[in-house]
Amino acid sequence: MNILKPERQAAVIRCLVEGNSIRGTVRMTGVAKNTVAKLLVELGNVCSEYQDEVLRGLAAKRVQCDEIWSFVSCKARNILEAERRRFGRGDVWTWTAMDADTKLMICWHVGPRDAPSAYEFMMDLASRLKNRVQLTTDGHKVYLAAVEAAFGADIDYAMLVKLYGQEQDEKRYSPAAFLCATKTRVMGHPDEALISTSYAERQNLTMRMGMRRFTRLTNAFSKKLENHQAAISLHFMHYNFCRVHQTLKTTPAVAAGVADHIWTVEEIVGLLGRSN
Repeated sequence: MNILKPERQAAVIRCLVEGNSIRGTVRMTGVAKNTVAKLLVELGNVCSEYQDEVLRGLAAKRVQCDEIWSFVSCKARNILEAERRRFGRGDVWTWTAMDADTKLMICWHVGPRDAPSAYEFMMDLASRLKNRVQLTTDGHKVYLAAVEAAFGADIDYAMLVKLYGQEQDEKRYSPAAFLCATKTRVMGHPDEALISTSYAERQNLTMRMGMRRFTRLTNAFSKKLENHQAAISLHFMHYNFCRVHQTLKTTPAVAAGVADHIWTVEEIVGLLGRSN
């Protein structure tokens, strides 16, 4: 990474966080493909470490959680039977937890959509909060035991289950019609008016637009799990610290008191120097 000057590194990162593929970034910047991939992995890992360190002691009041699907290397149906038990190829889920007020992405977890992942994700979330929160998740049943293990009784928790109509022939291009939503109190005393996962679900769209490897119905996908995880860390670093939220008029990190100014892409690239 010492070959590229910081301004060239920043140009590469700007392309990546705006939803361009690695090959597209190569064409726009003239930087070699292997160099772009190496920068992505190294900076993504640094961003993960930095956010793991600073996103703690958060005074969030309402937290929304969701999971978003993607795949690595190939889709699950194309994996050989002998490789199905090894995580890292096929279906990969990203679990996300968002502060509904500041829009800060508090934490995320990359793994299967199963109970162990839910447990690890909720334990991580609980370790970052300093006060009681109202938590809303979808109806995925593995959340029940995971939330209880992580928070005990010190939480106001509700599930929001959304029902959709029968998908039509054009289901690959248009979502099914929304029918209704059922709110269920699970623990504590959640305010029914504030039971929602809308912000977390909207973040799914931001992820799909900001990371080319999440785009559906294309040939864009992660070839390696390491690259996938690094891209997610970089995306959330840019989202939390650099990208001005249209409603907040500042970044989520500033709104949450985690940062005292709006970061530049050059500052994110500068994190590489701290790790050396």
